[in-house]
Amino acid sequence: MRYISTRGTAPELSFADAALSGLARDGGLYVPASWPKLDAAEIENFTGLSYVEIACRVLAPFMEGSISDAELKDFATQAYKTFSTPEVAPLVKIGDNDWLMELFHGPTLAFKDVAMQFLARLIDHLLQQRGGRITIIGATSGDTGAAAVQAFRGSEAIDIFMLHPKGRVSPVQRRQMTTALEPNVHNIEIDGTFDDCQTIVKRLFQDLGLRDQLSLSGINSINWARVVVQAVYYFSGAAALGVTDGKVAFSVPTGNFGDIYAGYIASRMGLKMDRLLLATNVNDILVRTLASGRYELNEVVATHSPSMDIQIASNFERLLFDIFNRDPARINAAMTSLAENGIFSLDDTAIADIRSRFAGFRADETETLAMIRDLHARMNYQADPHTAVGLVAAQKAREQGVIADDVSIITLATAHPAKFPDAMVAATGIRPELPAHMNDIHTREEKCASLPNDADAVAAFMRNHAAILGNGTSV
Repeated sequence: MRYISTRGTAPELSFADAALSGLARDGGLYVPASWPKLDAAEIENFTGLSYVEIACRVLAPFMEGSISDAELKDFATQAYKTFSTPEVAPLVKIGDNDWLMELFHGPTLAFKDVAMQFLARLIDHLLQQRGGRITIIGATSGDTGAAAVQAFRGSEAIDIFMLHPKGRVSPVQRRQMTTALEPNVHNIEIDGTFDDCQTIVKRLFQDLGLRDQLSLSGINSINWARVVVQAVYYFSGAAALGVTDGKVAFSVPTGNFGDIYAGYIASRMGLKMDRLLLATNVNDILVRTLASGRYELNEVVATHSPSMDIQIASNFERLLFDIFNRDPARINAAMTSLAENGIFSLDDTAIADIRSRFAGFRADETETLAMIRDLHARMNYQADPHTAVGLVAAQKAREQGVIADDVSIITLATAHPAKFPDAMVAATGIRPELPAHMNDIHTREEKCASLPNDADAVAAFMRNHAAILGNGTSV
């Protein structure tokens, strides 16, 4: 399997090279040169298989030529041993035809663990093969950073620099990152938004001198390996319900479009589904795009669901690449317009194609807290605010007739409620307890640098602290 850039000029890479590079050298995102297909009989036979077995069958075609079947099975087995339940992504029934898929049973209590635990083992294996070392840089709105730090802390071949927006992640999310004191972990709070952090990361990747000097790699969902691993739980969810006729929809709380794009990957591989429900909070650029055909930046508003407080949804570029018939010139024109004018428009054909696969719904703060409160009152179940946004979208899809009553809706439960105690208290008056392995997190020592919203400042910090340059000093 070979991988090409959405911008059209970066070199074609193997899976291994795409996984280690992250962002393409032309600023684009890597996608497979062609979509592998699973036949209907094979997907039907997923029912009754373990999560590891499904992962091996889904991921093998994407890794062909880079990772053997035995290596893939070992990575998946070791990654999902770190989860507190053998199902990895269990389903919970919350209505006649409505389900939650709990994706928060990993070490940092968020769906990012599903991919990050796998990715850590993959990258460590590739570096051992090549005898090299890399410098990982990432931006996080909360959960990606925690999952990445947990997965890569203590590595002797990897430095990790993680940027988060100052004051815009929950205290638990922040401390999951900043209490990692290993010398290879460098947390940086940026005076800005997540979009600012993400922009800095992309600019540093486009500095080819810095990129080569530090052997930069990325673990945000700009990294193809990160996002493709998330496609597995769409298959496992449909298999758990025994639904192979397409009468299943997925409601996905999303900000950066990575998690819902993973559902699109599953559909391109052959998983039949009714629709992907795109659920956003009041930072609703994607919902507005589906409605108007115009992708137009707006101010980022802080909410109870901070991991979705995003305007620049990076993975939307991957979807557009397919929608534009894989024409890099159209991608470059759209991304140039976005960078220069804060907007680009889609023609009628493109927006109709997107609407045939996705339906978008927005949940404001009042609706989000009401959903948390109502579900708790009805079932004594605590859903975190991001999950609640997904549940609001599922409810609206039913009410508006977008999804029929005989179609099962699986809402992705993306994080443990204890990561967002203020929102839970506001909704229910109850503060969820953290698991035992995290109950002292608020008293642990923290290590974090504070930098301005400036790519040059971050680059200088990385040069001063990267072990690959012989600098091992801590913050």
